[in-house]
Parts: sequence; structure tokens; C-alpha cells
Amino acid sequence: MRVISKKKLREFWEKHSISKKGLLLWYERVSDEKFDNLKDLRQVFASADLVGNFTVFNIGGNKYRLITYIDYEYQIAFIRAVLTHAEYDKDTWKDDDWFKSA
Repeated sequence: MRVISKKKLREFWEKHSISKKGLLLWYERVSDEKFDNLKDLRQVFASADLVGNFTVFNIGGNKYRLITYIDYEYQIAFIRAVLTHAEYDKDTWKDDDWFKSA
């Protein structure tokens, strides 16, 4: 699967260095696999949740949230946001137009 874009991951781990290992692991696993649907994805990422149009991943022992939009047909994972758990809980990320169209 192709990930767009690793830059968002890098920007986040530059601010939150502890997240780097988990984000890189997620990136490697997603990049090395082909997922046909959420069921397939959960074989690798058991805690992945569908929230609206987004797939949300727990990163770093549930300290961080990685919010993605996944196009299974074209095998592309679009990174919408990387947040701390506290930022995620504020729900402001749901203001994203992609979420509203769910």
C-alpha cells in the first residue's frame, strides 16, 4: 500500500520523539502489505477503528492517534492527522471535510 505522505509522520515525531518508533513501524507494515478491506487490515492492526470515512490507528501504546483515509481499491493510505491522545479526544479533527462527508 502506498502512504501519502510520510512527511506528516516525520513532522509529528520531530515534535514528539517518543512516537517515532511506533510511526515508523506502522509505515513499514502498511507499505509492505496489500489490504483489500478493513477486515484484512485488522489482521495486522487489530485495534484499527473505522470512524466516519477514516481509519484510526493507536500508536505508541495508545499514546497517539493516526487518522487515515484508506482507498482499498487503489491501495493508498492518506494520512489526515497524527495527534496525541488528548488532541484526539477534543474531536476537532472531525471538522475535516472528509469526515463530514461520511
